[in-house]
Amino acid sequence: MSEDILDARLENLPADTLDKEREIESALRPEDFTGFIGQQKVVAQLSLILQAAKKSSRTPDHVLLAGPPGLGKTTLAMIIANELNAPLRITSGPAIVHAGDLASILTTLSVGEVFFIDEIHRASRAALEMLYLAMEDYRVDVVLGKGAGATAVPIEIPKFTLVGATTRSGALPSPLRDRFGFTAQMEFYEDKEIKEILNRSSQVLGIEIDDNDLNQIASRSRGTPRVANRLLRRVRDYLEVHGAVEDWVDQALTLYEVDPLGMDRMDRNYLSALINNFAGGPTGLNTIALAVGEEAETLESLCEPYLVRLGFLARTPRGRMATSKAFNYFNMVPPAHIFGFTGENGGATLFD
Repeated sequence: MSEDILDARLENLPADTLDKEREIESALRPEDFTGFIGQQKVVAQLSLILQAAKKSSRTPDHVLLAGPPGLGKTTLAMIIANELNAPLRITSGPAIVHAGDLASILTTLSVGEVFFIDEIHRASRAALEMLYLAMEDYRVDVVLGKGAGATAVPIEIPKFTLVGATTRSGALPSPLRDRFGFTAQMEFYEDKEIKEILNRSSQVLGIEIDDNDLNQIASRSRGTPRVANRLLRRVRDYLEVHGAVEDWVDQALTLYEVDPLGMDRMDRNYLSALINNFAGGPTGLNTIALAVGEEAETLESLCEPYLVRLGFLARTPRGRMATSKAFNYFNMVPPAHIFGFTGENGGATLFD
């Protein structure tokens, strides 16, 4: 999931309104480390790496940003380029289908350019293997011809800094992971950090909102800045249409089916299917996906990390299981095989 995708609703807006929305979206992103809220350890580590590289006039090491979607990986890549005063080239793993796609980008990079690949784990295997030489020796081998007459022609490329973003670092080949000089593990945000982000974003959006309302949005944001800013824009829409009626923030979030825990309709459908259709599990992810009419990958990336964090879901060797807390959420008594099960011993997060 790319971090710089605007809401789908922007597609149908007039050109002048669309430009304004894009300006707002860009303004919501900090341009340097001082304006970046949260991820203090990662920011301190990255800042040190960049300062050392600038002092010695060398190209910084390649950087891998790992962690759940929506935590600011694309924003950090932009900040890295800004801090280095270098151009930024952006692509995504799914767009790199063939090694030639990657070679065409690498051979046109300028000296010191920052090359950002979002969802790098989803690039083709051949392309990832091409990165081995490019990252280490700043060279790509282009194969000309086929069969016995094929020859590999080495092409030198300028020194660059690769910034890769992934939600599944374990899916990357070990030789590729080893070539990154620094791996940053992004963590979910505390509510107070989300509140700071919301406070800044509300000023950009021109929304007058009090402390209690900010706390309410922050508590429903799943520890994720992208979710927080999306909810804030929906709250802005509600304010523009209905005005500041009593409990307007709660009414807006309720309208969009975001409950006080931050769960949305898809989360509740997932748990409801697991509990009502399969007695709480254990059940395979593909079976649950069929029951709720969603792709398994969507449930795995969007729902499961947060449900595990809430203690409502456990990933066990036998399949997914709802915990007793999940049954309590629906005011249901857990069956005997679930009663007292918290998932603490059998659960596993998606980002081990």
